[in-house]
Amino acid sequence: MNSVKPLATPGGRKVFPLPMRPHDAPLECNRRLPYRKHLLSEHLTECSDASARDAYEALARAIRDKLTPAWVHTEASYRKHRAKRVYYLSMEYLIGRSLAKNVTNMGIESLVQQTCQEQGLDWEEIVAQEAEPGLGNGGLGRLAACLLDSMATGHIPAMGYGMRYEYGIFRQAFWHGWQCEQPDHWLQRSDPWEVARPGQAVEVKLNCSVELHGGTFRIIPNKPSVILGIPYDRPVVGYGGQNINTLRLWRAAAQDSFDFHQFSSGDFAKAISGTLAAETITRVLYPDDSTTRGRGLRFIQEFFLVACSIADLVRRFRAGNADWASLADQAAVQLNDTHPALAVPELMRVLLDEAHLGWDEAWAITQRVLAYTNHTLLPEAMEKWPLRFFKVIIPRHLELIQEINRRFLVQLRAQYPGDEARYRRMGLIERRGSRRVRMAHLAMLGCHSVNGVSQLHSKLLRERVVSDFAELFPERFNNKTNGINPRRWLLQANPALAGVMTEAIGPAWITDLHQLEQLRPLAEDARFQTAFQQAKLEAKTRFADWLKNETGQSINTHTIFDCQIKRIHEYKRQLLNALHIVILYNRLRTQSHPDMPARTFFFAGKAAPAYHLAKLVIKLINNISAVIAQEARVRDKLQVVFVPNYNVTVAEYMIAASDVSEQISTAGYEASGTGNMKFMLNGALTVGTRDGATIEMAEAVGKENIFLFGLSADEVNASRDWYDPHWHMEREAETRAALELVFSDHFCAGEPGIFAPLRQALLEHGDYYMHVADLMPYAWAQQQVGELYQDHEQWTRKAILNVAASGFFSSDRTVKEYAEHIWNVTPFHVEAPDQRHEHLKSAI
Repeated sequence: MNSVKPLATPGGRKVFPLPMRPHDAPLECNRRLPYRKHLLSEHLTECSDASARDAYEALARAIRDKLTPAWVHTEASYRKHRAKRVYYLSMEYLIGRSLAKNVTNMGIESLVQQTCQEQGLDWEEIVAQEAEPGLGNGGLGRLAACLLDSMATGHIPAMGYGMRYEYGIFRQAFWHGWQCEQPDHWLQRSDPWEVARPGQAVEVKLNCSVELHGGTFRIIPNKPSVILGIPYDRPVVGYGGQNINTLRLWRAAAQDSFDFHQFSSGDFAKAISGTLAAETITRVLYPDDSTTRGRGLRFIQEFFLVACSIADLVRRFRAGNADWASLADQAAVQLNDTHPALAVPELMRVLLDEAHLGWDEAWAITQRVLAYTNHTLLPEAMEKWPLRFFKVIIPRHLELIQEINRRFLVQLRAQYPGDEARYRRMGLIERRGSRRVRMAHLAMLGCHSVNGVSQLHSKLLRERVVSDFAELFPERFNNKTNGINPRRWLLQANPALAGVMTEAIGPAWITDLHQLEQLRPLAEDARFQTAFQQAKLEAKTRFADWLKNETGQSINTHTIFDCQIKRIHEYKRQLLNALHIVILYNRLRTQSHPDMPARTFFFAGKAAPAYHLAKLVIKLINNISAVIAQEARVRDKLQVVFVPNYNVTVAEYMIAASDVSEQISTAGYEASGTGNMKFMLNGALTVGTRDGATIEMAEAVGKENIFLFGLSADEVNASRDWYDPHWHMEREAETRAALELVFSDHFCAGEPGIFAPLRQALLEHGDYYMHVADLMPYAWAQQQVGELYQDHEQWTRKAILNVAASGFFSSDRTVKEYAEHIWNVTPFHVEAPDQRHEHLKSAI
């Protein structure tokens, strides 16, 4: 038997002892996890011969055995008491690894520790075997995962609906600094957390067929077909293990999976082509939408999600209800952005064609059931689908949309007679060029609630983006500032800091983040400051060890860890960050700066495969890193690291270790941001624009404890007609020097001219996202960062105040607001029915 390492979460993060709830009782020693049973039955192997992967699957299934009774009982209790339920529809769920999360939320740490000790298991190695589910890309999917956890923890009856993508968006690697996309086959090995439910499959009817011809996905018009939606359920364990909700993911399958006659005649490929074509629908997250075929597949994906989910929730409703009028009293459906907006015509179709209700009654029920969250201010992110897609794939839904639009225009003409411009702006169908359905308009019209995700975002949504709708339906528009799950993003991701806080104020913060306010007076306490600094150093060391093991890169933990981790996009301005690094590089090369604190700049995030300019920014950052590493005069003070293949696990390491959080989007473009909240909760100081939820963070902690800079959203909007980046080039020496260095091929000596598109974007096409305008204010803010960091006492004081002020930004608070103001759902506490659940009771 191998020697037993301390039980820890990924990368050596110690789990035991975790911060304990004050009324926790240790589990009885005679309880056991059925680890060996699963190892034998699933893998036909004894402990001594088991691989790390075998051990992970067996342990995960053993833990699932422990939670299954409560999971089944939760569902039965909801049905028995006819609890109103939330159905959360999202194309993305960035849920991260489940093993450590479920152990923590169930309160069975000592039981798992006992099993690992008895079997000689290396917890760190076991946890690393779990593949991250490739179900999301960024903040949209991570928010959905946080909200699901908070619903279960807050005893909200809920079910998440999503897609069981076989491949995630892609695995990111670098080749000579360029991003390379590789398949992310996260389901290559079986996932012990999912349960297939083929007996609850749903039939999705299309007016076309999907086929593969020569490996190409094609839509064949006027050939009706049926695609099966096979549900796969995953447990969503609330903290304490009392309520266990479900995330139901849909996999597409062919109704007739195998053509025996074609196979017998020798056409082996065509015999299974129907199966392959149907499965393509859930093959990959976000197919390339630069082609018509890719857009068509994306459209079918969105309809498939909606059709399966609406059918499933209607089945649940009809199992205990005969009166369609009570649907809104039993079900609240939240649309996570426009991707599920087809729920409006799909629910209308069910109520009209299957329930045979009248139009007015069906429309009233639809609006009462559905609610819509908007996540963007970018016009290109407001989905619009060509009418031809509807005509070919779901013509009945087009008929319904056209009737909704006709009735809406009648209403507009009565309320605003003669205002043709308004009719064109607000109509569901965009009539210029090729006609397209405006999905955001459809959602706003078919839902009773439209919410933004930060105060600024909601304000701009009402006043600029959809002001006509806000004027017509002012009662529908509201704000629900996003939040994050403190169990995942502090208790699990940063156990050293979590332990320091629990020792100081007790464990109540784990489910009531407002309790962190008690830390405010401790910001002046020297002993607490020392403990806080030690926790930060431990997190930095842990991250450095993980990075060395994963990528081979070595970093100095006694530098400022400055992190920007998010999807690569022009408005998020990784390029602004890179230009500031060039300014620092230039200073170190040309001037003497002995007092400049050493910095390590970290980047992580993926660029969409067809987004060339974003990929070019990645290339620039990697090239800057390589040049700095070669210059001895600079590299002791400056290091740049782009961490590949950003995901939840990477974020857990980086956020816990960070000193500085980069939230530098062009003001007025970031809807909310949740990464900013995670950094704040972990004691990083924010350098940011007045954008998204960063404004609310500054209000909570005080502007003196955050580094704000740059143009406001109003200033960005007001300067559009006259802004000229050349003005800054001519008057700001460091701006000019940095840009000239980049465009002189200093960072691409072997590939001259490759950064010309960046020059065009910044200097020839007007610098739409205001990089040049904000560069020197950003550099000045960063200089303040460097000066403050050298005063460790004051830096730590501000870091503690940031943690203390982060209570509002809990997803528990966000869910409570949704439940009270939009869903009209009350908490439902599931009681364990018998002795089988005593291990869960002790964790509550």
